[in-house]
Amino acid sequence: MKIMIIHGPNLNLLGSREPEIYGSETLGQINAELEKLAVELGLTLEIFQSNYEGEIIEAIHRAGDGCSGILINPAAFTHYSYALLDALAAVKLPFVEVHLSNIFSRDNFRLKSVTAPLAAGLICGFGSESYYLGLEALQRIISRGKKID
Repeated sequence: MKIMIIHGPNLNLLGSREPEIYGSETLGQINAELEKLAVELGLTLEIFQSNYEGEIIEAIHRAGDGCSGILINPAAFTHYSYALLDALAAVKLPFVEVHLSNIFSRDNFRLKSVTAPLAAGLICGFGSESYYLGLEALQRIISRGKKID
């Protein structure tokens, strides 16, 4: 089972970007842990990060051809990118949305996720654990045959 992991804008700066909010782990460290967990879960990962909305949309489209699901941290695009929502709807893959911080305890503009209503679930506020919990949940969802209509 192949899973597409998508990291949105500015996540390439993890470790140095506002560590009091996002923690001190780098994106490379998170990806390495995701790869280890994937082996335990019997998964193959394709990992992608971009600061550009169009590139993320293209990655979602690629996932529709060969992946069983998507684990996505849309980052700032969470709050306004209907284009990401449309891409996720178009590929009809189950996806789990994750965030390092608790988006519901931050700035007012972060209180809404435009992508979450289509997600199988949303996990936020657990730092890098959000990714690991999300990957485990996605594997279970796919194994149980949940589909996106």
